[in-house]
Amino acid sequence: MLRLQKISIIQFKNYLSASYNFSERVVGIHGNNGLGKTNLLDAIYYLCFTKSYFTKSESANVHHGMQGLRVEGNFVKHDQQEKVVCIVRENNKKEISRNGEDYKKFSNHIGQFPAVIIAPDDVELVIGNSDIRRKFLDTLLSQLDPNYLQWLIDYNKILQQRNSLLKSSAEKGYLDEGLLEILNDQLVQPGTIIYNKRKEFLSRFLPAVADAYQQIAGVSEPVRFTYYSPLHEDNFANLLNIFRQKDMLLQRTTLGIHKDDIEIEMHGKNFKNIASQGQRKSLLFALKLTEFLELKHAKGFAPLLLLDDVFEKLDADRMNNLLYRVCVENDGQVFITDTHRERLQLALQQLQVPFQLIGLE
Repeated sequence: MLRLQKISIIQFKNYLSASYNFSERVVGIHGNNGLGKTNLLDAIYYLCFTKSYFTKSESANVHHGMQGLRVEGNFVKHDQQEKVVCIVRENNKKEISRNGEDYKKFSNHIGQFPAVIIAPDDVELVIGNSDIRRKFLDTLLSQLDPNYLQWLIDYNKILQQRNSLLKSSAEKGYLDEGLLEILNDQLVQPGTIIYNKRKEFLSRFLPAVADAYQQIAGVSEPVRFTYYSPLHEDNFANLLNIFRQKDMLLQRTTLGIHKDDIEIEMHGKNFKNIASQGQRKSLLFALKLTEFLELKHAKGFAPLLLLDDVFEKLDADRMNNLLYRVCVENDGQVFITDTHRERLQLALQQLQVPFQLIGLE
């Protein structure tokens, strides 16, 4: 069992100083736009992932006009009290601690407090570029396997070095052949491991997403998923040699697991080109709910589920279906935001489960 009992927020986004106690498994958060509903969910996400879900720049997480931030959470995990503190100092130095012990590597924290978030712009996962789907996949696999995250960090570091070499070689008119071979060898090992991990995982994950989509959509609509990777064609080392001239010409590594994608089709056509808004939203929730169930199965307990403004994105039937699946059929802690108190309260009352309402003013 995983529960967040309390969160304290100092100088995080629009919060100067605030503290909230969570007494129930299902928590509804209501208030007008701009009061901090999304930022409260993001603060919870920050505790789980050591970073914001919505903001890449750490400085953008700090309250306007202030320096530094602090987010502290009190969890219960397997009946044990857990305290997580995330601090950004005035000098922008970042510190993450668990039960008073500082992490030397923030990556070691990932997966300790698993969470799944669904936000309005997440529809880009279905209709956006491939890098969004890779990020989704990598975030999930990193929570399931701490080694995966380290392989990914290593791969991206070496990829950056290889791209820098290709660019500088073009500028100088000279290529250090020995260094390129070393970087190729270093890139192949984590790249091949990541490819095999993705391939094995997606072979069971994607069929489960297709089944979840049928249940959420409520109709029989054949959706087909395909894991695309350049490494399907040949081993990574051979491919780097084959595309060497192209890489030198374009001054970047043109193939590898950083080009992987999950391709989605319906009725034999690109899903994003023919799908309705409702179909897109249904597929988004199918992906996220399957992620939720995958984490629950692997961890032995349900992850935190953060639902941001989902009432505006689904019709009543899909909304009730979603809430029933996450609040009744599963025992994980759920945080739901909405602008309308009455709508949120009515939806939670219909579930017939204990819930807590928090109003932001």
